[in-house]
Amino acid sequence: MRTRRYHARFREYHRKEIRLSKLPKPNALPWLAVSVVVIAADQVTKAVVRHALIPYMPHQVVPHVLNWTLAFNRGAAFSFLEDASGWQTWLFGGLAVAVCIGLAAWLARTSRRDWRAALPLALIIGGALGNLIDRVIHGQVTDFIQVYWHAWSFPAFNVADSAITVGAVLLIAFGLFGGGHDRRAPQQ
Repeated sequence: MRTRRYHARFREYHRKEIRLSKLPKPNALPWLAVSVVVIAADQVTKAVVRHALIPYMPHQVVPHVLNWTLAFNRGAAFSFLEDASGWQTWLFGGLAVAVCIGLAAWLARTSRRDWRAALPLALIIGGALGNLIDRVIHGQVTDFIQVYWHAWSFPAFNVADSAITVGAVLLIAFGLFGGGHDRRAPQQ
């Protein structure tokens, strides 16, 4: 009987030490696979349009709505700092690296099952790195999607820009309108 008690105590003690709640929860870093897909799609489409299109010559896709127009941008969104002497490439490159490191750290602290946070972060990281690759290799970002309506035209953009925009909108929307978490304090 005594050995039974010893074993029962040992089992109870052992159970407390290996409870699943003590194990680290899986983080959302595998969601970086979405970033890899965004980067690949961005780089492939940019390579195709650089080879197939003439710069600044519109190729009509949907009349009065959508053109493929090869354009280059040394600046940021809406050609911000486009005419600077070249230092902006390093500024935006450094900014992209810093943002990606911060967002990857956020992913590392996010639960793998929290897709409402992980998906938008992965999209933003993929888009930022896609444009960073362009800046490092070509010294400028390749844009080719031009949305317009008759005389009005939105600045040309690319797959990476789209991923950043969709990721940011999703992050804001999920944060404001239902992250799916119960915000009430747990009852005791």
